[in-house]
Amino acid sequence: MLYLIGLGLGDAKDITVKGLEVVRRCSRVYLEAYTSVLTVGKETLEEFYGRKLILADREEVEQEANNILKDADISDVAFLVVGDPFGATTHSDLILRATKLGISYRVIHNASIVNAVGCCGLQLYKFGETVSIVFWTDTWRPESFFDKVKKNRQNDMHTLCLLDIKVKEQSLENLIKGRKIYEPPRYMSVNQAAQQLLEIVQNQRTRGEDPAVTEETLCVGLARVGAEDQKIAAGTLQQMCTVDLGGPLHSLIITGGSMHPLEMEMLSLFSISETSSESQSIDGL
Repeated sequence: MLYLIGLGLGDAKDITVKGLEVVRRCSRVYLEAYTSVLTVGKETLEEFYGRKLILADREEVEQEANNILKDADISDVAFLVVGDPFGATTHSDLILRATKLGISYRVIHNASIVNAVGCCGLQLYKFGETVSIVFWTDTWRPESFFDKVKKNRQNDMHTLCLLDIKVKEQSLENLIKGRKIYEPPRYMSVNQAAQQLLEIVQNQRTRGEDPAVTEETLCVGLARVGAEDQKIAAGTLQQMCTVDLGGPLHSLIITGGSMHPLEMEMLSLFSISETSSESQSIDGL
């Protein structure tokens, strides 16, 4: 059987008891290593689990999934995912491949950023569609996701922004020449995401559009959710450009147009500043 096991968001001990029991009896254990990361490394996980882990990068999972599924019809194979197994569509693809090969599967769930963002006090049922913010390059500066932010704001829904992770990425030159040389890992910070968002806002104004988000829109920055050194900061989008939340992983929330009093009271615990001009969203922080 193929087991997809969520590891939670913090460290080695966040795996469920059920998940740990499965890991310890599987013939092979893969660790998905590109959609997210824990606060501890592979060696720490191996020591706690008592098992050797096989790192599975994007290429392995997306292009050579049959290697992972090999003999899973006659033995147990575990595929470990930071957060919850269904936090990325890649893992749904792995299940579909297994099913076509006649391999049974089982999912062991865990906490993910999608539900753990409730730690800041915003109510989960008031979140709209989640968006991803990617690193811009000199030639690629996508803004299309902003339409979803606008729709969420119009519906008084919060937007969870998942920030880009670059792990085992090749430069264009190395990719063209077929050289297996990889760039150092990069993890987008709340500051970088806020700066790109502000540029999109300014671009929309230049085009004569009325942006759904401004410099004074209330946002929430989160870092290392689930870890002991978790950080949360609530303030304007402009303030998010300079707030220091430390190391990865970061997430950003753009709040909806109106707030429940309990949400406002909770966010006041994490307020960067006591004053802001967008009184509807930030009054009371």
